[in-house]
Amino acid sequence: MTIRRLATVLLLLTAFSATAQGAPPATSWSFAVSGDSRNCGDVVMPAIAAAVRARSVRFYWHLGDLRFIRDFDADYRQLHPHTTIAEYLADAWLDFQRNQIEPFGDLPFFLGIGNHEVLPPKTREEFLVTFADWLDAPMVREQRLRDDPHDHRLRTYYHWSMEGIDFINLDNASTEQFDAAQLQWLRELLARDGPDRGVRAVVVGMHEALPGSFAHEHGMEMSRSSRRRGAMSTRSCLHCARASRCTCSPRTRTSSWRGFSTRPTGASMAACCRDGSSVPPVRCVMRSPPMCRRADSPIQFEFHEVGRAAVPPAVVGRFGESLIRQCFEENVQD
Repeated sequence: MTIRRLATVLLLLTAFSATAQGAPPATSWSFAVSGDSRNCGDVVMPAIAAAVRARSVRFYWHLGDLRFIRDFDADYRQLHPHTTIAEYLADAWLDFQRNQIEPFGDLPFFLGIGNHEVLPPKTREEFLVTFADWLDAPMVREQRLRDDPHDHRLRTYYHWSMEGIDFINLDNASTEQFDAAQLQWLRELLARDGPDRGVRAVVVGMHEALPGSFAHEHGMEMSRSSRRRGAMSTRSCLHCARASRCTCSPRTRTSSWRGFSTRPTGASMAACCRDGSSVPPVRCVMRSPPMCRRADSPIQFEFHEVGRAAVPPAVVGRFGESLIRQCFEENVQD
């Protein structure tokens, strides 16, 4: 089956600031989430950066799969037609920093890890070193030290809080994740969040969708060990929901913490919903962070397509019309 994708998809969420009970929200703010920027990310991500900065979002959250690693990204090969695979592997993550993070300027950029970040010869340890500035960003570091003043360890999973919302970035990039340490960290964090009336909502992001999600083509149920660990994480989230008297997102498949897919932000794409329908209905392809919210603190979802017209002229001039067309009209997987 071949599916044509005419635009990349970005998830925008609007959070409402706290107000007196029963009063309408006085202010609102937005944040943006997407992932899978391999293959064509150097073309697509600058367009996303322009789109989210125009909307004055508070931060951007990338859920992993930065560069292809298994082979050359189409955009990289366009600019470096004679490079060797060894040269590409040495430069791939620096290329991501230059061409996909830098367009966001001073907008906070939170980074997750995907399965392409642990494809040999890449490792989780190299990812930690290369992206230490983002994994130890001020909001992340300050939150970690508030949790434990003696915790100076850099991790691929972390959380940060903003205006009563706890954002949790998990690492399920490889089949041995979630490991015991990460699951224990998550349980303890959610155990604190559950009864805390100052925590009005919890948003959890990860690369692969939890078991039972709408988009299962790239989810944790693809292997038995991942399915078991994903189910344990889901149970922890549900326990938090019960303890905090939350209601779960109406966009979930059941009355539990079940997500969608934020693919793709440049990656070639072929996936189906559980009912067999194809990708273009946006609600079927988004892997949004699973969300639980209190009745008095809604978070609204908005799926925003970033099309060919949003690509900055400098990027078009750099890569040429042929690659831009390939990335937006022919970037498919059979």
